[in-house]
Order: sequence, then C-alpha cells, then structure tokens
Amino acid sequence: MSGVTRHVLDNGLTVLLKEQHTAPVISWWVLYRIGSRNEPTGLTGASHWVEHMLFKGTEQFPGGELDRRISREGGTWNAQTSMDYTAYYETMPADRIDLGLRLEADRMVNTFFKPEEVDSERTVIISERQGAENSPMFWLGEEVRAAAFRVHGYHHEIIGDLADLETMTRDDLYNHYRSHYMPNNAIAVAVGDFDTAAMLKRIQELYGAIPAGQKSELFVRPEPEQSGERRVMVERPGSTAFVEIGYRVPPATHEDWFKLAILNSVLTGPSGMGGGSIDNKTSRLYKALVETELAVDVDGGLLPSIDPYLYDLVATVRDGRTPEEVEAAFDEQIERVLNDGITAQELAKAHKQARALFAYSTERVTAQAFWLAFAENFHSHTWFSEYIDRLEAVTLDDVSEVAERYLRRQNRTVGYFIPTEANGETAGEEDME
Repeated sequence: MSGVTRHVLDNGLTVLLKEQHTAPVISWWVLYRIGSRNEPTGLTGASHWVEHMLFKGTEQFPGGELDRRISREGGTWNAQTSMDYTAYYETMPADRIDLGLRLEADRMVNTFFKPEEVDSERTVIISERQGAENSPMFWLGEEVRAAAFRVHGYHHEIIGDLADLETMTRDDLYNHYRSHYMPNNAIAVAVGDFDTAAMLKRIQELYGAIPAGQKSELFVRPEPEQSGERRVMVERPGSTAFVEIGYRVPPATHEDWFKLAILNSVLTGPSGMGGGSIDNKTSRLYKALVETELAVDVDGGLLPSIDPYLYDLVATVRDGRTPEEVEAAFDEQIERVLNDGITAQELAKAHKQARALFAYSTERVTAQAFWLAFAENFHSHTWFSEYIDRLEAVTLDDVSEVAERYLRRQNRTVGYFIPTEANGETAGEEDME
C-alpha cells in the first residue's frame, strides 16, 4: 500500500500514517502487542477482560459519557482482542478525530480498574463465555485447539478458561494492564483525510510525554513438533454433528503461508482481508461434501498469526449422514490434491478472486488502518501492502509442495462433535428397553 509513512516516537510508540482524501473521515487505531497467546495458566482471558475495563473510563473521560461523546461527534468506536494483540479504534469525521486521539492517550495510562467494576465485568464475561458455549462449534473448536497446542498459548480460547475467570483478581488485571499497555508496546495508525505533518505533530503532543514502560517479558512457549495424528470427540446435547480438521501450518511471516492461502481458496473458497468472502459453491470441498449431501455447509480458514497455528477445515454434517463419511470425503479431496495438484485454471481463478476480494474488503479507512496495525504487529506494514503481489507469485508447483508438506495425517488434529439427547443418549439411538 503506497503512501504509508512510519515513525517511532522517543518513547517507543510506533506510528503509521496514510493520507487518503477520498472522504472527510479518519480512522485511528491503537494496537497493543499483547493477546491471549501471552497468558499463562491462571491468567487466561486477562487480555480480553482488560479490553472491557478500558471502556469503564478515566477521570477525564468517565465511562458513562464515552459512548455519548463519540456518537455526538458522528463517530464509531470499538475494540477487539485476538490471540496476538488487543486493539482499540475510533473512526470519525476528520475534523473530530482529536477526541479519539485524546481518548486513547488517556486510557493508555489512567484507566481506573475500580474493584466494583472489575467484579461487575466478571459476571459479564462469564456470561459471554456461557453464551458462546451454546454453540457446538465453540466446544469443538476449544477441544481441537487444546489437543493441537499442549504447550503454546494458542492452547486456550481468547475469552479464557472458566476456572481463571472465576478466580482472577483486580490486581491480576491491573498488573496485566500496567505491564503491557504502554507506548513502547503499541502501534498507532491513522488512515484518512489529514495532513501527515500536522497529524504527527498532534500525536507527538498527546503521546510523546507518556513515559516508556518497563515491558514485562512476554509469556511465549514454543510448541513441540507434532509426532502423529491427534483425535478428540465432544459429546454434548444438540441436534447436529460437526467435523473439524486442523493442520499445523507456519506463521504469516513464512513464505509458505501465501501458498497455503491459494490452496485454501481452491479447496473452500477465498477469504477476504476484512473478513469478507466470495461464494464458495465452486470450490472443491463444496462440490464434494455439500452437493453430494454429505454436509450442509463446509468452510476453511487460514489465519495470519505470529506463531505457527492451524489451517482449519470444518463441515456441518447433514442429518442422516455420519462424521466418518464426512471425514472420508475430506480425505479423498486432500489425496486428490496430493496426487494431482491443482489446475492452471483454478490457480488463475484464485488469483482473480483474491484481487477482487482484497479491493472490496479493504476499501474503507477503518479496514485499512486495522490491517496496517495488524501486519506491523507480527512483521511489518509492508506485509499488507505486498499481500496481492505475494499471492499472485504463487505457482502450481508451490501449491503442490505445501500440500505435501503440511496436509499430512501426522500433522493434524481431527475433532468430532457428536450430538446427544438431554438424557445423555446419543442422538438417533433407539431405546433398547
């Protein structure tokens, strides 16, 4: 992406600026290099909980007034916690963005963490986890990740383990905040209708005086190499079976990541940078599983991550069919790729769809600012600007090589969700009495 300038303040704050004068709007992001991958047992879910607490306000910006002030100025704001980061943003009319700049500078340092608000938010977050547990795919995904990562912090869900959510203290959370929410552990990005020199001057005025913190060493433990296929089975009340297969794959900085992205496009359909997608009805797995009425739906995902993660394939089993049948269909298509590769026509289509989806899903300043911060977190903002070029450089031989390298049974974790009746009997089993 052309036009991006990178600056580092004396206190270590990384600043990325991109002028875009197509509309009088600016998106301002502050991303912290802390996520659920850095949480040891006992503190799982801390980053997500701290995200909630930063909306409770400061002396300058009381929590109850924040929404009203942003809305009154015609803006939107939100935050997100991931495995690899926590990020906050405001997208506002260009002449009102100063509110967002001041807000983020203030809550980087001055968030209260009042004990009563911590306790109140505990209830909210536990309820959030319980709500997620209504989905069979939450249970299945949690078990697959726990089996695939026994040592690394990707082991647990972003929201955290219930045992930790019930026992973490106010001091645990505040120490997490003070240890990681500081300028020298942050990336600030502005994209939109501004003058770079003037914007950088204002950022310096607001953030330059914030002292660099003493960063704590991040909790990161490398995952040992997987030495054989792992399998998990979740049996819970429900009406539908699911199959998830997760292959261990390299991080986004590895040259094979883009080759795998093209392979995923052929198998399940392309995924957009901004979360968008193109209809996958022409993908190989849709034809093999959905059109044959083995599955109701099929999907795949390859997440850009800091450390090696998973390439996931997921199917919703059609009523009357079995997870074993769906897994066999998955395996048949994987073997087809391993034996015959993909076609030149499929490769050209994947390139074309990637260009279209990239343009569509990153046209807004909010998405552009996010992806610049996201890429800078694990490598450099140039990963984002070079995204399409890297995909279009992938060849047929590249796809065959990564399929052989990573889509091996010894490199995967297979999970079944088996629905049961409320009394514990497997759905579909007949009463033998």
